[in-house]
Amino acid sequence: MSHQLPLDGMNMYAVPSPGIPGCPPGLEYLTQVDQLLIKQKVELIEALIGFESNNKYEVRNVMGQNVFYAVEENDCLSRQCCGPLRSFTIHILDNFGQEIITVTRPLKCMSCFFPCCLQELEVQAPPGNTVGYVIQQWHPFSPKFIVANEHNEPVLKIHGPFCGWSCLPDVDFEILTMDEISKIGKISKQWTGLLREAFTDSDNFGIQFPMDLDVKIKAVMIGACFLIDFMFFESTN
Repeated sequence: MSHQLPLDGMNMYAVPSPGIPGCPPGLEYLTQVDQLLIKQKVELIEALIGFESNNKYEVRNVMGQNVFYAVEENDCLSRQCCGPLRSFTIHILDNFGQEIITVTRPLKCMSCFFPCCLQELEVQAPPGNTVGYVIQQWHPFSPKFIVANEHNEPVLKIHGPFCGWSCLPDVDFEILTMDEISKIGKISKQWTGLLREAFTDSDNFGIQFPMDLDVKIKAVMIGACFLIDFMFFESTN
């Protein structure tokens, strides 16, 4: 699928030359970072009348420069009828408009009380080449996920806070080793201000991971951020 980006006004950031061994094309920049900010763009019509439009995001580095741009592909009926439960495909593009990551989530019911229809997400980089999965684990009180590689082998865990946290200004989902001994990073939902929180569901997220983490798993972590946003913060207020 081809996407044309509105590049005018974007703070362009040069990426390293392609060809890093073991790195899917387009992900070279991720080898150089240990933090990213994912900023959802507020749609004026959604803010004014509550009409849910396709989500759009800017992915920035620690200096605030745009390094990727993400857009949800969906239809109006799915958005209005299914809300945050909807299936989606998110296309992540570089600053030249090339799609480098595709994130896909199937439609499944969501319940805190039954271990069925648990959420899952597939990440491809480049499109058509699976690099990993994010799979929800059932737990009655806390969000828990497994991060798996392209062979569906578990490599990391993500644990959210105990329920009752949605009103907190900052919410951290910890990235843990499989033995749960070491915390190696986190996905954080960041406070954006009372007025904005009151009238839109636009969220800012920060991702922190080790610099030497497999670049493919870094791409999967970006996908995990989108899944967490839809599952826990994508409610029309």
